[in-house]
Amino acid sequence: MSTSAASHLSPSYPDRAAWGTAPKLRAWQQEAFDLYCRREPRDFLAVATPGAGKTTFALRIASDLLSRGVIRAVTVVTPTEHLKRQWADAAGRVGIPIDPEFKNSQGATSRDYIGVAVTYAQVSMHPALHRARTEARKTLIIFDEIHHAGDAKAWGDGVREAFEPAARRLALTGTPFRSDVNPIPFVTYAEDGEGVRRSVSDYSYGYGPALADGVVRPVIFLAYAGEMRWRTRAGDEIAATLGTPLTKDQLGQAWKAALDPKGDWIRQVLHAADRRLSEVRKGVPDAGGLVISTDHETARAYARHLRAITGEGATVVLSDDPEASKKIKQFSASQDRWLVAVRMVSEGVDIPRLAVGVYATSTSTPLFFAQAVGRFVRARKRGEFASVFLPSVPNLMGLAGEMEAERDHVLDRKLPEEGLDDFLVEDANRKKDNPDVVGDELPFETLEAVATFDRVLFDGGEFGAAAEPGSPEEEDFLGLPGLLEPDQVRTLLSKRQSEQLKAKRKASEPKESQLAPHEQIAGLRRELNGLVGAWNHRTGQPHGVIHAELRRACGGPAIAQATAEQVQERIDKIRAWATQRSR
Repeated sequence: MSTSAASHLSPSYPDRAAWGTAPKLRAWQQEAFDLYCRREPRDFLAVATPGAGKTTFALRIASDLLSRGVIRAVTVVTPTEHLKRQWADAAGRVGIPIDPEFKNSQGATSRDYIGVAVTYAQVSMHPALHRARTEARKTLIIFDEIHHAGDAKAWGDGVREAFEPAARRLALTGTPFRSDVNPIPFVTYAEDGEGVRRSVSDYSYGYGPALADGVVRPVIFLAYAGEMRWRTRAGDEIAATLGTPLTKDQLGQAWKAALDPKGDWIRQVLHAADRRLSEVRKGVPDAGGLVISTDHETARAYARHLRAITGEGATVVLSDDPEASKKIKQFSASQDRWLVAVRMVSEGVDIPRLAVGVYATSTSTPLFFAQAVGRFVRARKRGEFASVFLPSVPNLMGLAGEMEAERDHVLDRKLPEEGLDDFLVEDANRKKDNPDVVGDELPFETLEAVATFDRVLFDGGEFGAAAEPGSPEEEDFLGLPGLLEPDQVRTLLSKRQSEQLKAKRKASEPKESQLAPHEQIAGLRRELNGLVGAWNHRTGQPHGVIHAELRRACGGPAIAQATAEQVQERIDKIRAWATQRSR
């Protein structure tokens, strides 16, 4: 074991360090390490955004504690088998031999090892064994993604029983919040001013600060709407437009139709994502793409689409595949274009070269979404940014617009009784052999699913307007250079937004001149109402409040008495709001 080696480990090991960070610890890692050393706590919760380098931070602490004799052994607890091996590889680099193959049936490991790596499920199956091992030697427990300890009551109870006698416990997470109210073992909760208990971290390093430090990549989200049509079991044909206000059932059905591999929507989005990947690879030759799928059958169908689009096979990683870890490692070291994974965003799909993603699943919990986007934010060199394609669904649009929001795990709150965001995390990450059941009150057959480019979300702003796949307007955003600084991304998006609006107005002038005054103003009112609906999805403000704010900002009478020029001014104002980070 070498403290020196740990201090010189790549800040993002097992990945390459972000630009400007090696060979020393990143500023946040050093600050958190110094805080830990000053406090010498038994329990410490570090919350750091995915890609920030939690592994390096934890191993630096482990090396220090071992060198000072504070502990004699290390146990790493992870969500998955793949991550056990990843931790063992990283620990081996700093002289801490960890056994990732330890089984409960063994009872003990070789004396060649200082510790073991186990899963939360493994601990829950035999907590007494792990308690005995913990009591036998002064042990540091490293909880990787500690929120998983709340996935099931048995997991939480097992973790608490097994590691209560530990000398030290270091909890790590990039996403401390959960969609349920299961308390996380060894995490402190404190009441806020309203009597609600929230998790309390000892050190926090969110996506916003990490982005400002150049530790993670910025992410642009490319949202796609479209026309959907399906047939119910009763034989009724129903149509809906994704990206417009819909009921819960309509939204669930339209979303499912969009993701159906038999429809054109997903094929068109995959084609757009591959065009984006080709552009990125001009500046980042090894850039790869990841499609996050819902189930095994759908994943294989998406892979067939990608082969038809690219002429190359895609790597498919399924949750029950014994070769999953090997495939992930091989893809990470290759220059292959596409990987298709069944969920698995918290199960070892940790590939620094991923730069383009397709969110092709109907899971919409904040935790799952954050984990998914976390696969694309690992910065390797200056100027890299990620592109994630997703359906134009209110839940996802809201989460994409709040990328930099920091959340805590909240107890004492009522779980939502309905809506698309009430999936539990354990459901989101478990083995899936069958398609999702989203809005399946009316089982259906997809008849038509056609994509349209909707808009781009970046840094809290919205850019672009509806466009057909393959159009110059869509290409404006798919063709963004692969290497740009965050301020350059915003400037270029704003420029292309402005150019598109000017072109749209110019193209509509002859048509408008032929319209009767009542037709012209009716069309403008429809456009304004559509934008108000989109702003409602983003902010939660009622439509009437938004209209009132627009009227105060622009002047003029109520919408029913406003002139065409006054309505157009309000349209321009709400579009300006959408391109601003905040108002």
